[in-house]
Amino acid sequence: MREEDRLKYPGAWGEGEIRQHQGTTRIPAGLQPGQLVVARNRKWNGKAHWVVPGTYLGEDIHGWWIFQATNQFCSRPGAAFYAESDAVLLIPRSGDWVATFYDDAHPNGVRVYVDLAVAHEWSTIRPGVTEFHVIDMDLDVVRTTNRGVYIDDEDEFAEHRLAMNYPAYLVESLQSDADHLYQAVKAQQAPFDGTDVDWFTKGRA
Repeated sequence: MREEDRLKYPGAWGEGEIRQHQGTTRIPAGLQPGQLVVARNRKWNGKAHWVVPGTYLGEDIHGWWIFQATNQFCSRPGAAFYAESDAVLLIPRSGDWVATFYDDAHPNGVRVYVDLAVAHEWSTIRPGVTEFHVIDMDLDVVRTTNRGVYIDDEDEFAEHRLAMNYPAYLVESLQSDADHLYQAVKAQQAPFDGTDVDWFTKGRA
C-alpha cells in the first residue's frame, strides 16, 4: 500500500481502461444540497484511482463543498475501506487542486490534504446523482497535528513524470502550484483558515 493511502485513508486494505476526457466542465449543473456526488480520481495514464462518495452541501466564493461522512465506503483498484472520520471536500472554482478537510477524529491527525489535480470535470449521471472527475497528479500539500505543513509524494511525482510522460509545462506549473498552496496552508489563508468548520456543521445537521 502506498504511503499516501496509509496517511490519508487509514484502514484501507489490499491492492480497466478509463476514458480520457477531452474537455473539462468546471461549473456543475443543477446541483442541489443533499444530492449524491461521487468523486472519481484517475491517474495521468488513465488508471483508476480513488472513488469517494459524498453529499453535496452547497457553494461559496471558494467553490463547491461535499460532505464525506464517517463509515462511508471508499475504494480504488486493489483497496477499500470505511472512513474513520468525517471530511469535507472542496472543489475550487479555479486552480489545479482539490482539498479535503478532516476533523479531529482522523486517526493520523490529518487536518488538511490538498491533492494537486487537473482536468476537473462534472458529469450528471442521473437526476440527483453527479460525478466529479479529476486527474490526480501525485503532489500533495498536507497539514497534520504532529508534523505541521509539508509537501508529500515528491518522489512519486518525479517517478511518474518520466513513466507517464508528463508535459514539461505541466510539471513546472504543478511544482509552482504546490509551493503556493504550501504557503497558503501554512499561513492559514482562505479557504484554509477554518472556513471548513461551518461546512462540517452543515454536513452533520
